[in-house]
Order: sequence, then structure tokens, then C-alpha cells
Amino acid sequence: MEKIFDRLKVVELASVLAGPSVGMFFAELGATVLKVENAQSNGDVSRSWKLASEDSNHPFSAYYSSVNWGKESVFWNLTDEADFEKLKTTLQTADVVLINYKAGDAEKFGLDYSAIKKIQPNIIYGEISGFSDSNRIAYDVVLQAESGFMYMNGSQNENPLKMPVAFIDLFAAHQLKEGILLALLQQQKKKQAIKVSVSLYDAALSALANQATNWLMGKHIPQPIGSLHPNIAPYGEWFLTKDNKKIVLAVGNEGQFNRLCKLLSIEALITDQRYNQNQNRVKNREALAKIIGNEIAKWNRETLLDQMIASNIPAGAIRNMKEVFEQDSAKQQLIEEEKEGKLLKTVKGNAFKLTFG
Repeated sequence: MEKIFDRLKVVELASVLAGPSVGMFFAELGATVLKVENAQSNGDVSRSWKLASEDSNHPFSAYYSSVNWGKESVFWNLTDEADFEKLKTTLQTADVVLINYKAGDAEKFGLDYSAIKKIQPNIIYGEISGFSDSNRIAYDVVLQAESGFMYMNGSQNENPLKMPVAFIDLFAAHQLKEGILLALLQQQKKKQAIKVSVSLYDAALSALANQATNWLMGKHIPQPIGSLHPNIAPYGEWFLTKDNKKIVLAVGNEGQFNRLCKLLSIEALITDQRYNQNQNRVKNREALAKIIGNEIAKWNRETLLDQMIASNIPAGAIRNMKEVFEQDSAKQQLIEEEKEGKLLKTVKGNAFKLTFG
């Protein structure tokens, strides 16, 4: 990755996932990122968020490792005058500061936007809050509930289900990255302090995408339908192969459906009025899935996947995490470093590649 931000200095006054993932975004691109951790609480709280199988004496958890590659960590007590002066000195030469304190804490510590731009008049102040109009404590699962994700996730007749990754935190982080990049672009025209703010709640709503418009335009309340897509079929249906492995389909247009039918020797479905266009397939998706499932059960997974890929039929193997990182393409995304005498290993936060010229 090009080190295009090798002259950028970021001070991270953020913890857990959302703010730190923004810090790692800039670290991967060459920025100097100083992570200020709370000395009174033994650092970022996620250091202690360990699986039962993790080493209890290790200085940080696997969770912490996911978003803290490439940073220098310092442990400062911001209620201590000497440590606070160190922070102020550091901020004087900073380009970006990242904040995700709970409501009122930035003002209490003298680290709100007004205070910091007095220290550094050209600072870009990146702030993540929970709710845009409330001081409620906001953890990811709370936002998944409040924004509709938990209601529509999972399957019918099951309890509400959160997504297995803190996606709302990551959505908010992406929004903050975009805002900071725009602020950096604006500073090319005029050097000035700029505040970029995003709330987890607003980020969650923006990520609802077609599920929001299914309600806003179609008056359809999205229901929990598992991995199925409400607008497309067969899309999200999974099937068991002959060798007892799972595969999922993502058929998005008529050409793909026709090729699937030919590969599975069920060409009659192409002209069957129950399945001859997407909307009909959505209406009759359960019967369609049974027909497709009976044919897929005759194939071994890797053989079938190879044939589907060759025929440009969108499908994927359903892999556990061990299987994922046995793939060469996944291994290429890994990064690691020694931090505090231990190995920190994670996946690149930046999936894009830059080509110049």
C-alpha cells in the first residue's frame, strides 16, 4: 500500500472499535498514529475482551488486535496535569484527532472541539457519538436493535438476532473516514479547523439501504428471513452437497438463472411461468429451492463450484473461519507486527489498492 499519508500525524483518543478502526486506516496508509490509552483503566477496554481460550497474561486481546496495528500506544492519565500537558504538546503538531468519548467527557477533559482548536488552529477533529439527539450509552448491539437490524436479522419464529460483527461501529467508522478525507481535501484550499461528526445511529440508518426503501416506498416491513434476499431469488438460499458441505447461491438476473438451470439439467424451469422471471421466483422461492436442492445434492461441492464459476453463476462455499484463512487470497490480506513484546496479527483494514499513472 502506498504510504500517501506519511506526513500525517493522528492522535487517537478513542477506544473499542469504531474510532480505532479509523486510526488504523490512516496507519496503513503511512500516517503516524499515536494511540492515547487510559492509564487508570489499564488502557483500551478491549484489551481485556478475551476469549476463554486466550492467554490471560497477554497484554492485549485478539479483539484489540483487530484495529490497532501500526500505532504507537502511550498510557496517560488525562486527569494528571503532567500527562495532560504531554497531550497538549502532542496536539500542537497533530493534523487529525479522533474522539469517541461518552457524552460530556470531552468537555470534562477539556478535549472538545472548541478547546482543541485553540491548541491546534488547523486541527481536523473527528468525533463519533452514539445517538445524534441523546446522551444514551450506545453499544453496537443497542444500535442494531434501535435501527431495525436485529428485527429483520435471523429466521422466522426465532428470537431477534444481532449480526456477528459490530457492523454499526464499522459503518460509522467508514462514514468518519470519508468525512476526514473530505476535510483533508478542503484543507488543500484553506487551512482551518474542521470538525467531522458522525453518530452510530445515523450511520446505521444510512446503511439500511434497500431495506429502508422497501418500507419508505413499498410499505413493506422487512421480516427475518435468514440469508434470503427479499427482492431476488434464488439469492441467499443455501444447499447441502453430496459430500455434506454447504453452498449458497446469489442468482441476480435471468441469464444467470438460465445458466444455473442448464448446469443442473432443469431447463424446463426457464419457461415455467412460476420461475420464468425474478418476481415469480420470489413468490415461489420455497418450491424452487426444493427443486434446485435435489439437483445440487448430486454434486460434490468443489466440483460444482468449479462448474458454476466457469459458467458465471454466482455461488459460494460456506466456510468457517479456519477454512477462510486457508485460502491463499485471504492469506494475502494478513498483516502483523510486534507490539509490547507480543505478536499482533490481523486483517488489513483497507481492502482497496491504488495504482498511479
